[in-house]
Amino acid sequence: MGLTIAVAGKGGTGKTTVAALIIGHLKNNTDGPILAVDADPTANLGEAIGLTPVTSIGTTLAEFRENLADLPPSIPKHEYLQTKLAEILIEGKKVDLLVMGRQEGQGCYCYPNQILRQYLDMLAKNYPYVIIDNEAGMEHLSRRITQDIDALLLVSDPTVRGVKTAGALRDLVKELHLTVKSIYLLVERLRADLNPVVREEIEQQELELIQTIPEDDAIIDYSLRSQSLTELREDSPAVRSINSLMRRLIVKEAINCGIMNKHERI
Repeated sequence: MGLTIAVAGKGGTGKTTVAALIIGHLKNNTDGPILAVDADPTANLGEAIGLTPVTSIGTTLAEFRENLADLPPSIPKHEYLQTKLAEILIEGKKVDLLVMGRQEGQGCYCYPNQILRQYLDMLAKNYPYVIIDNEAGMEHLSRRITQDIDALLLVSDPTVRGVKTAGALRDLVKELHLTVKSIYLLVERLRADLNPVVREEIEQQELELIQTIPEDDAIIDYSLRSQSLTELREDSPAVRSINSLMRRLIVKEAINCGIMNKHERI
């Protein structure tokens, strides 16, 4: 069963950390390969998983538009762009990284975006697991560049404001009619039990809380030393929570796909 997971949330909630930990779980517990897509303009996912991007799709699209008039007529434009896009992919051990990069500037990007969609659709078919670290506004999702999301994880800190933002992102997905099969809430950086007021807000927002992740000093230590979060020890509180999350998520998606019924266990 293939699985495409997108992670989104307001800035500072730890969504890139969550994406990196999910990639670490898949790297250590599956045969892979895994495609990691950094769709946040700040582009921090590569550092979090130990891969260094050279350039990004945003830069490549901008350069394509600038140099379009200088291309020889004998070179098909779509083949040239696909070749340039293929050069962006950073290949690692069981994990490959694709960086979307900065948002587009002025002018029409309709044609290159169409080629980009075709390229990503073709690329994603080679990976049983695709993990997308998305920006808060989900701009890349809204342009349908990345399609057919199995699970969207809305990451929040343990505050009412964070939960309200998650609810607003959920509403945006519905307004844009995006192809997202399931949407879940994940509360990160928890130092104690969830405050009853926060739980009440989750209920009011009608969000499904799939997992909480405790504050983990090891994540801070690894980040300070620029060490890949995929190398966190299995006894790390955050890693244990992510392992639990992935077991639940895989079961839920298997049920949604009709692969197993709700009474089965793994």
